[in-house]
Amino acid sequence: MTSSRWHAHGNVYLVLEAEPYVHEDGLDGAVDVQSVDGDDMTIAIVNPDGSHAEMSGNGTRIAGAWLMERTGHDVAHVRVGPRVVEVRRVGELYESELGDVEVSEPERIADLDVVRVSVGNPHAVVVGDPDDLPRIGPLLETHPSFPNRTNVQVARVDAPGEVTARVWERGVGETTASGSSAVAVAAATHGEGDVLVHFPGGDLRVRLEGGRATLTGPAQPI
Repeated sequence: MTSSRWHAHGNVYLVLEAEPYVHEDGLDGAVDVQSVDGDDMTIAIVNPDGSHAEMSGNGTRIAGAWLMERTGHDVAHVRVGPRVVEVRRVGELYESELGDVEVSEPERIADLDVVRVSVGNPHAVVVGDPDDLPRIGPLLETHPSFPNRTNVQVARVDAPGEVTARVWERGVGETTASGSSAVAVAAATHGEGDVLVHFPGGDLRVRLEGGRATLTGPAQPI
């Protein structure tokens, strides 16, 4: 029975192996390691409120880095729900193949122009001033248009291929960074290509090609 703390740009996860999750202050969630077989692992993502997330870009990257630290290899395959995310070590960073991204047409919700994005988990992206997140985040997370709640991002396009955003995670609140949110923001504002997403905690790189996403960023033990 072991546990360890990891973070990705200040987004802190507790990696649990064969022990129950008990919330601690300062955590953005937990990676529940359900099985390991060589370079393959199956996990569940647990939010601080005890709910489960269908996907987490940072959580799966942290899980892959955790397994690579154990195996000494440069690749890991992380199953979360129906998706398998391939995580590769690239220098001091980690590159994750997150899979399909679905972007809906903009719609008007709560007097806001909202783009729904699915990265295996739900997102609501608003293009505007990221400083409006404390108002917009809780408003959209629990809005009746999202019966299972949603992650929320408020993003500003700084230049082609560059976006600044803040994120309100479902079941968590505001976090310093989020991997799946970086993908959602990039997809909602650019559609395809390479996008650098600036979060308060640091930068994540997204590559969108043929409706699929690759995410690159850090993962470090604490």
